[in-house]
Amino acid sequence: MSNAVVTTQNSSTKGLAGRYLTFTLGGDNYGLPVMNVKEIIHMSPITPVRRMPDYVKGVINLRGAVIAVIDLRLKFAMPAADYNDRTCVIVVTVPGVGGERDLLMGAIVDTVEEVIMLSDADIGPTPEFGVPSDTQYMLGVSTLNGSVKTLLNIEKIFREEGVVALLAADPTPF
Repeated sequence: MSNAVVTTQNSSTKGLAGRYLTFTLGGDNYGLPVMNVKEIIHMSPITPVRRMPDYVKGVINLRGAVIAVIDLRLKFAMPAADYNDRTCVIVVTVPGVGGERDLLMGAIVDTVEEVIMLSDADIGPTPEFGVPSDTQYMLGVSTLNGSVKTLLNIEKIFREEGVVALLAADPTPF
């Protein structure tokens, strides 16, 4: 049973219940739906790819599959950090759209924490900030043991700005 506390809920957060893999970026806590997480791996050499946004670090070979890797710190406009022994790559399955096949992609995070179970009542809507803000990557938020966890939308993070299309058009490492 979860110790999550959320003060509001609306229909936009219904159906988000489930297990979430939690991780940190720069002291902030995040969660990804476990059903999209394929595995967690230690940092390995990344081969850069030409003409990609700064947050696309390149590609890795994961047992014969070449997958794109992004640095979530840079994607979220956070300061870059040196990678250390706690830095991991979360390999996720990005659902295909319009007949496309599902894709494997990697996200670099500072540390992986745990898997938590959240009910619909545990998940609150994306907060209003009172100023124009970019919350497109957020599914909602949950407060667990006094810590706010931002729940992320995998499809928005990885499909934004045509990164998937860019990688498909030019997967040639530099």
